[in-house]
Amino acid sequence: MTRPVLASPRTRPPAVEQSGLLVCAPLRLEARAVRRGLNSAATVVPTGYGPRRAAARAAVLGPLPFGALAVAGTGGGLTRDLSPGDLVVASEVSDGQTVTPIPAAELLAGELRRAGLRVRTGQVITIDHLQVRAAERDRLAAAGALVADMESAELIKAARGRPVAVIRAVSDTPDRPLLRPGALGGGLAALRALTAAGPALARWAAAAGQRQVLLAGPRSFCAGVERAIEIVERILQQHGPPVYVRKQIVHNSHVVAGLEERGAIFVDELSEVPDGARVVFSAHGVAPSVRAEADRRGLTTVDATCPLVAKVHVEARRFATDGYLVALIGHAGHEEVEGTLGEAPESVALVQTADDVSRLRPADPGKVAYLMQTTLAMDEAAGIADALRERFPAARAPGSDDICYATTNRQRAARAVAAESDLVLVAGSANSSNSVRLVETAQRAGTPAHLIDGPSDIELGWLAGVSTIGLTAGASAPPAVVQDIITALGGLGPVEVSERVITTENIRFSLPKEVRQS
Repeated sequence: MTRPVLASPRTRPPAVEQSGLLVCAPLRLEARAVRRGLNSAATVVPTGYGPRRAAARAAVLGPLPFGALAVAGTGGGLTRDLSPGDLVVASEVSDGQTVTPIPAAELLAGELRRAGLRVRTGQVITIDHLQVRAAERDRLAAAGALVADMESAELIKAARGRPVAVIRAVSDTPDRPLLRPGALGGGLAALRALTAAGPALARWAAAAGQRQVLLAGPRSFCAGVERAIEIVERILQQHGPPVYVRKQIVHNSHVVAGLEERGAIFVDELSEVPDGARVVFSAHGVAPSVRAEADRRGLTTVDATCPLVAKVHVEARRFATDGYLVALIGHAGHEEVEGTLGEAPESVALVQTADDVSRLRPADPGKVAYLMQTTLAMDEAAGIADALRERFPAARAPGSDDICYATTNRQRAARAVAAESDLVLVAGSANSSNSVRLVETAQRAGTPAHLIDGPSDIELGWLAGVSTIGLTAGASAPPAVVQDIITALGGLGPVEVSERVITTENIRFSLPKEVRQS
């Protein structure tokens, strides 16, 4: 249970629990609101308002043996998209001169969002006066701040290298300023938000601690993904925006968002592309019918299909031409599968499980072949292939492995780190097949594993009691996301990073002639 300490800043230092959570709240009302929401052992200290009192209190609190520090209170919203009761989790705190990063902000913000609260992350700036007038709000907002308060920059100094978090609940905004009618309602909304934030704050503190992170190698971008992204980037450089891309160029939200900012427009179908425009086919490949539609409409096309996916398309056409029923081992709805099925719709049948094998009805049981989606889990695909060969002993296999080298390498590396880890985190978007397979690979190795698009997807409950985390990334996930995750984990305590490399990749695919530099 919580251990409230509601004393003035001039009293003796509060008794805090060793390695426990210490919460600093400037006002008694704020301290009570936070305390009501906490459901675990914590010490809540009202520090007094203003930078002078905050500095004095931080000097007293700093030497105490707490494990994690949180600053929680209300603040003045500086941007017009904030409303009373919104929570701002500081990603950095400024005093107007020095900016201090708060690395674990996205971890806490994600936990608060999952609790159904309205949350933003950004800069909290500490000023030395209560009321922020319109011109000052605009100036501070233009400099990048979301919320102004009078204490955070001083209070976080008490952390002295320990994990720290800053939560400010918006009490007033540019449209509803302090000391104006309606300000009371904003203050009450802010206090309710602080109470609602308590459980997440407790989970944040429980997740704090020293950890080891084991990086799987290889991880992140493969040659096919790098090629596809470079194709779009070069077209933007050579021709300028807009450049249309059918489907996501690769299955990653960060990559797509970054290219959208530069002028790429992602569409689901060619019907969304203006006549005569330039369009890129994604790395997952397309059916011949899509190419025919593009030709009919006079679209300028550039094909970013991964060469290893294109190999499967060639195999499908060859087997179909030779009169084989082609069993395509893959997942329904995946763009790569749809493109391969489109190569010979009358001759290719999708097989998702070993049970599907029994439903195949080839005209000639002696003329069955099988191919694989390139991003499958190796053991999953092997089991289905075994079932095919058992029913059709003469079944033809692909000339070389369809599951691509990058998928195979990343799965082997994921197993390696899973064997040494309490938890495995896989960076990748939910629609990334190869990323999902990495999660499954780690889970089959007996280690809890989760797919995350970035730090905000990490549930703090996963981390409680975990000392070693395996970290990898799908072939479409940017390397920067891995670093963001490490940085965020470092905000919970010291992190020792080491790498487990099972192989080194040096493959690079050539670019299509349309984008090669002369």
